[in-house]
Amino acid sequence: MTTRCARLAGLVLLLALGPAGAATLRVETLAEGLEHPWSLAFLPDGAMLVTERAGRLRYIDPQGDLASEPITGLPEDIHVQAQAGLKEIALAPDFADTGRVYLTHACGSRQANALCLTRARFAEHALHDRETIFRTRPERQGSAHYGGRIAFLPDGTLLLTHGDGFVYREQAQRPENHLGSLLRLNPDGTAPADNPAIADAAPETWSYGHRNIQGIVHDPATDTVWVAEHGPRGGDELNRVRPGGNYGWPLATHGVDYTGARITPHTSLPGMADPLWTWTPALAPGGMTRYSGDLFPHWEGDLLIAGLAGKSVRRMVVDANGVDEAEILFRDRGERLRDIRTGPGGALYLLTDYADGRLLRVTPAD
Repeated sequence: MTTRCARLAGLVLLLALGPAGAATLRVETLAEGLEHPWSLAFLPDGAMLVTERAGRLRYIDPQGDLASEPITGLPEDIHVQAQAGLKEIALAPDFADTGRVYLTHACGSRQANALCLTRARFAEHALHDRETIFRTRPERQGSAHYGGRIAFLPDGTLLLTHGDGFVYREQAQRPENHLGSLLRLNPDGTAPADNPAIADAAPETWSYGHRNIQGIVHDPATDTVWVAEHGPRGGDELNRVRPGGNYGWPLATHGVDYTGARITPHTSLPGMADPLWTWTPALAPGGMTRYSGDLFPHWEGDLLIAGLAGKSVRRMVVDANGVDEAEILFRDRGERLRDIRTGPGGALYLLTDYADGRLLRVTPAD
């Protein structure tokens, strides 16, 4: 595979209307030729690791040059079909000392698969000492709704999102399995002893009643966990997640089935947490970041959520009164956006969700 880079070649100016007034944004294509890129992580030197759903992990240097060969040492049991494949890449909080990275991927076959969490050491453009430390249960058929996002908490544990498997949606109300749940794990994949006490729940279950979380952020300023999850036909949700909570799916939802049929008459039920924001028509939220940086000071502390079906980024302002959608960014580009990250220098980085996907960098034009 040849190196493909279009650094600065994809320059576009967009109008963004924010509280600070009208401002133009510069969007640069750093790398292209990525096959359905899914997740992005920044190395200490400014280089990047990018997953491709097709089962490849790519290295992009600080200048945006895409290495010609994928990183070696990935798991051998990655199940690639439809939504299944390689998903998250996340650096351990102690990466500078250990070189550890975490990967999520669909594992198994179409007839029997799960979501796997793999830990390895990254060095010299390869993964070493790789081990699968956690596998969701039960196994299921099909290739949809895996979740697969990771967020680290201040106590050293990590949160892992897991979807409902699409055709298994009723299982999201059964916390004894992992379908439709947010899971909390130790760095070695075991269950922490202080996970919430939920009746009959699996020891890893932290919250349940979710459909398909593909965006998760821990806000260190408020010690809050935010998740963005797919609804069915509409009813996508932004939730503030609390340990032990039941988030309603599929008994309470603002969406309807893809046939147009009503899934439930309820948008809210006693004992179940209501979303703080919903989107209809669907945004189909992908990755999410909490902005903190000097380049866009009026966004400080805001949540930025990438949209697939919505083909935009939604800027959500969080305050004591809740959340509000303050701005829709990049809608004029008309591109499916899978992930969004805040870079080390305060720039935004986006991944487009196509067979010929791209890595974009966003900075102020002036």
